[in-house]
Formats: sequence, structure tokens, C-alpha cells
Amino acid sequence: MRHSKYSGSGNFFSLPNEVFLLGLSAGELAVYSFLKRCENRKTHQCWPSIKTTGQAVGMSENTVRKYIRQLEERGLITTEPTEVITKSSGRRNGNLLFTLRPIGEVIDDHYASQLAQLNLAAERQRVAKLLQKQENPA
Repeated sequence: MRHSKYSGSGNFFSLPNEVFLLGLSAGELAVYSFLKRCENRKTHQCWPSIKTTGQAVGMSENTVRKYIRQLEERGLITTEPTEVITKSSGRRNGNLLFTLRPIGEVIDDHYASQLAQLNLAAERQRVAKLLQKQENPA
């Protein structure tokens, strides 16, 4: 019987099923999945470099940055800049610190946003009908 090196325990990460309800693009899903893989499960934070993330998911650094912005806009992650102190006591920008939001909150926000959009569309239709009645009285 042949076993792969991944057949043991511990060499995997969990991706919540709900993430597939959000309509993420393949690129967003790839970057999110890599961040989820790197995440500290207690703090929900990680700080892989843009370069490392790009190498892991087969994307350029600029493309990774684009998907990070989109994941932030969708409320899946937050980012914070970090600083490192060099050997010569200088300061340099470090990697971004990523915090992955709990998926339940993300889903709640997603549905609240969809509901707000539906309410806005319904209100627009109502106003359009009122204006049409004013322009074309019976």
C-alpha cells in the first residue's frame, strides 16, 4: 500500500465552506487560501511577504497586491503595516500583518450588503413608477 507524505495528520489547513458563498474570483480565492494556510489559528493573523505569497500562488507581486485590496474591500481580511529595525538601528517597512476576519462576520456583512442593494433597487423602481405616473396621468 502506497502512502503519500500528506497522508499523516497536521499537514493541512481548513478552508471554511462559506467562503464559496461570497463569489470570490479564482485569484482572490488563491490568495485568501494561502493566507488561511499561514494563519495562526489562535490570533487569526499572519505576515507572509507579498513575494512569498506570489510564489506560492503563481502570481506577480502586483497581482497579489490587487487581490489583497479586493479581499480587504470584501471584508475578509484587514492589513496593517509593520516595521523592522535593521542591524544599524534603522527602520524599514516590514511585511503586512494580515488579520483574517471570522467567516461568520464576513457572511453576515455580505448578506447585509446584498439586502441593502436590493432595498435600494426596490426604492429606485418605486420612484421610477411614481415619476412615470406623474408624466403620464391616466
